[in-house]
Amino acid sequence: MEQGSVPYVDALREHAARDPARLYVPGHKGGAGADPALSDAVGARALEMDIPSLIPGIDVGPEPTPFQLAQRLAADAWGAKRSWFLLNGASQGNHAACLALRHAGQRVVVQRNAHSSVIDGAVLAGLEPTFVAPELDPDLGIAHCVTPHALAGALDATPNAVGAICVSPTYFGACADVAALADVAHSRDLPLVVDEAWGAHLRFSDELPASALGSGADLVISSTHKIVGSLTQSAIVHLGHTDRIDENVVDRVVTLLESTSPSSLLTLSLDAARRLAATRGDLLLAETLASLRSARERIRAIEGLDVLDERLVSPGVHGWDPLRLTVDVRGTGVTGHRYAALLREMADVFCELATETVVVGAFGMGGESAPLADRFVAGLERVLASLGEHDPEHGVPFAVPPPWGPMEMVPRDAFLGPQEAIPLAAAEGRIASESLAAYPPGIPNVLPGERLTRETLDFIAETLAHGGYLRGASDRTLETIRVVIE
Repeated sequence: MEQGSVPYVDALREHAARDPARLYVPGHKGGAGADPALSDAVGARALEMDIPSLIPGIDVGPEPTPFQLAQRLAADAWGAKRSWFLLNGASQGNHAACLALRHAGQRVVVQRNAHSSVIDGAVLAGLEPTFVAPELDPDLGIAHCVTPHALAGALDATPNAVGAICVSPTYFGACADVAALADVAHSRDLPLVVDEAWGAHLRFSDELPASALGSGADLVISSTHKIVGSLTQSAIVHLGHTDRIDENVVDRVVTLLESTSPSSLLTLSLDAARRLAATRGDLLLAETLASLRSARERIRAIEGLDVLDERLVSPGVHGWDPLRLTVDVRGTGVTGHRYAALLREMADVFCELATETVVVGAFGMGGESAPLADRFVAGLERVLASLGEHDPEHGVPFAVPPPWGPMEMVPRDAFLGPQEAIPLAAAEGRIASESLAAYPPGIPNVLPGERLTRETLDFIAETLAHGGYLRGASDRTLETIRVVIE
């Protein structure tokens, strides 16, 4: 079947067009039973296409079914041996990767600035991770990628490891030397799992760093909605052309984690986004990249602002993905959190991410990037013109994330074991039983099983005070924190 086709979408269309008697869920019955507000919000066509699973001619019946064909086309488009559609985001893919590795053993090497869903997966699977530190940018206070040398050292220190989990690209656009990381893992006959949540588009342009699958990764998690444009919460996990991870095991764990009532709207969006990437991705990305090159030049010309670019390349940054405009605001005297808040208030511009030092605008594969970039640049200028000594954060020192605390327990044991909630002020020196991740980007500052330090607790409190969010904590106000009873 050609990449220009959308077999799953077409099958849903044909079913809906027959106007069948819908004696199945969902209760809105294709729209007839929906509240007018729902119909107005999503449209009558979306409700007609909201069709459950196990429908002959769509996902059951003579094989390959349209659903199977859609996944095969995705595997061909991304260069995978096999691909699985995910309906709980790349988080589900990270959970599945951890469960798949657990079939081979318990010990794994994990990049310390992995997404919190990797840690959640380790808890679910009962993995015993050895954490490998990424390269750190001391000026911007952000973590980049793991070097091949660091990964080799961590694997050597974990002789019974069954695999390694790394991240590329990072939230800020830094890409790892995945080919070299794969060589390190494969020389020990171990699989390399890459959380490529932010890199689903890399496959489709020669102007971008090589994709993880193209660089030899064994299992790749792709958050297709982020850049390629499927609906939010949809993603794909890709198996490389390898025998280091059993295809049947991946199939089992994906099935274990998925809903028995999958959304056809999420799935059809993956089928359609795959077609867009495979047939027009190169042209759309070329247009977007040209627009963002112009935007970077304009941002650099604004006094007090800078923008990250290929200057990031270092031992821990093999390549750079320019689909994020990561703007360094330190020269303005206010934090990125404050700058992002002012962008919202003054220009109705919403950024993907803010840290103490940067604001990040994320762009899609298409989506008329030039007008969007123009609004972003204009908003940056408008906010900058408004700043002055009267601003409550002007001249406030930037808080750099402190070193991570020592790991004292396996995450699963800390998360599920005896624990108590105590005041945050009394938590220094205790072992955390939950993750604390300033969000976004969702990289845990504290892991279950890590001993809490005063520096880390102060940094998280300051991040919240500056407008950040917290994921993982039972008490989102952070007045209390859950710790292990020792």
